[in-house]
Amino acid sequence: MSNTRDRERDQLRLKYETELANLYEEYYDRISRYACIHIGNKNDAEDIAGEVFLRALKSLDSYQERGIPMQAWLYKIAHNMVVDYLRKKSKYKQQDIDIRLIQEEENPVEVAETKMEMEKVIVAMQKLSSDQRQVIALRFMGGLPSKEVAALMNKTDGAVREMQRAAVEKLRFLLNQDEPTPS
Repeated sequence: MSNTRDRERDQLRLKYETELANLYEEYYDRISRYACIHIGNKNDAEDIAGEVFLRALKSLDSYQERGIPMQAWLYKIAHNMVVDYLRKKSKYKQQDIDIRLIQEEENPVEVAETKMEMEKVIVAMQKLSSDQRQVIALRFMGGLPSKEVAALMNKTDGAVREMQRAAVEKLRFLLNQDEPTPS
């Protein structure tokens, strides 16, 4: 009896390890972007994304399928790590915005313009409610469907879609405020 349970447990763990390895390929960049939009630092966001997968691997024995895809579990881990990161950084008044290294083949003007646009987005995102930021990050940076976001946030699908609509509308307004009007 014990051998059967051990074999089943080992087979389940192997299944989860395989699934996690496949998700790493597809979701590492998404989770990194999700973290970056919250913390404003690309290098730290990449560290968090890597740590998310390490923690998930270490916790596979306690993972349980509950009708929610494994990637939603990864985003929950990422969310908790972002909260911990921000809590530790809260003693600083200003978050550093990541400075991107310019590669030889990149146009420095385009890199500077992209950086300025990202800074505007990060500042505008901070003016959203925490739930709106979470929805935007999970939907657009994480690429999750609204039903999965709803399950992660313990909200209804309709509530998530309404938060997304309101957040996009507010972001659009905030980002267009600074643009000069045409003459």
